[in-house]
Amino acid sequence: MIRPSDTPLRSRFFGSRDFYRRLLTVAIPIMVQSGITNFVGMLDNIMVGQIGTAQMSGVSIVNQLLFVFNLCCFGGFAGPGIYTAQFYGQGNDDGVRYTFRFKLYIALAISAVGFAVLTLFRDPLIRMYLTRETGGAGAAETYGYACQYLAVMLVHLLPFALTQAYSSTLRGTGETVVPMVSGFAAVLVNLVFNYLLIFGKCGFPELGVAGAAIATVIARLVELAIIVVYTHTHTKKFRFAAGLYRSPRVPARLIREMTVKGAPLLINEALWSSGQALLMQSYSVRGMLVIAAFNIANTLSNVFSAVFISMGEATAILLGHELGSGDPDVRNDANRMAVFTILLCCATGAVLFLLAPLFPEIYKTEADVKALATSFIRIGALCMPIYAYANAAYFTLRSGGKTLITFLSDAGYVWAVSLPAAFLLTRLTGWPIRPIYIFVQLLEFVKCVIGFILVQKGIWVQDLTKTAGVPAGADSPETD
Repeated sequence: MIRPSDTPLRSRFFGSRDFYRRLLTVAIPIMVQSGITNFVGMLDNIMVGQIGTAQMSGVSIVNQLLFVFNLCCFGGFAGPGIYTAQFYGQGNDDGVRYTFRFKLYIALAISAVGFAVLTLFRDPLIRMYLTRETGGAGAAETYGYACQYLAVMLVHLLPFALTQAYSSTLRGTGETVVPMVSGFAAVLVNLVFNYLLIFGKCGFPELGVAGAAIATVIARLVELAIIVVYTHTHTKKFRFAAGLYRSPRVPARLIREMTVKGAPLLINEALWSSGQALLMQSYSVRGMLVIAAFNIANTLSNVFSAVFISMGEATAILLGHELGSGDPDVRNDANRMAVFTILLCCATGAVLFLLAPLFPEIYKTEADVKALATSFIRIGALCMPIYAYANAAYFTLRSGGKTLITFLSDAGYVWAVSLPAAFLLTRLTGWPIRPIYIFVQLLEFVKCVIGFILVQKGIWVQDLTKTAGVPAGADSPETD
């Protein structure tokens, strides 16, 4: 095996044109789809914001809760996704088919749990965000709109989970255009029905926040229909889809393997997303202006964060293929992908920094809120290279199945370091919110150092398919 030390320094961190073409072929469609997904949330936020602050706040609260559900889906599919990429790199269609079936079971389970939690614990979850500074009447109004929005959005849980199961499997096989197209269609549908149902245009009823939720549900159903129909009408291209539903079988040994590797990822996403919610709760003690500013800032920053998140997913997919096929240059490719991600996010951060004072002007709110939102956006823009490498290291380690380490460095770090720091600084010091936010964000640099050491050690370089016990041909359509 070629080791990094045997390769010239420049070649360790910079690849050929073919290398970047291959990387971008996978990354760009994922980037576009992720940006589209976040853009749907931004559309709801902006368009609902035109009818009132209480309505916008109610939608924002529910979306924060749904953010936890969404990341649980991503975390649940991540474990089987590691095997999907490696089985595909090995040319084992049966292995890919088994991992997809397992994802379907996960989608059903997470949707059922999400529905139960959001139904049974709706009141305490929503009221957690309604501080005393909101005021009695304002809190009651916001609560009412949040309940309206959530009641409809519960319908979207299963379609969203199934869409992600299909999308993650297609991406794991290197097909990233179809999920992108289905996501783009969802944006168009969401935009049209937002306009029709929120404001009551073209003879449609004026439904406000409920209309925004209905538009999102319709968009998710369209997205799911496109990706399912395309997958199952192109079984020559997506061979794993042939005979997919003829049997529910997944080998017990593979289930154990995927569960052991995947459980830390699911727990990680659940704890990380809930940790982010509690971070916001810590910042909220500094007043409603801070909450409003973060709502505006996060709406824009989430769209731009699709760059480093998508690059991370592309890294995991390509490295998974290389690990499955036994590519000897996999460690150098990991370094090249990380460097490219950092450079790309430097450029993206520069654009975000320039847009920072313009975006808050879309909202009808106080000048202090706009100024604070501008500061939060710019802080996030300057930190994007840090986020980029931390994310690249995370997905590199994950591609080789080091899920316990990624759990400790991601969710574990948030709960052990970031959250206590924010909690103590907001409650025990007189620091203004801006330096507190800067300090908490810069703590991510420590994750970069840890990630760099672990990646360079090469502890993640392992082919998981060798221990999965799935010979090719065991689940072919002919034998189903």
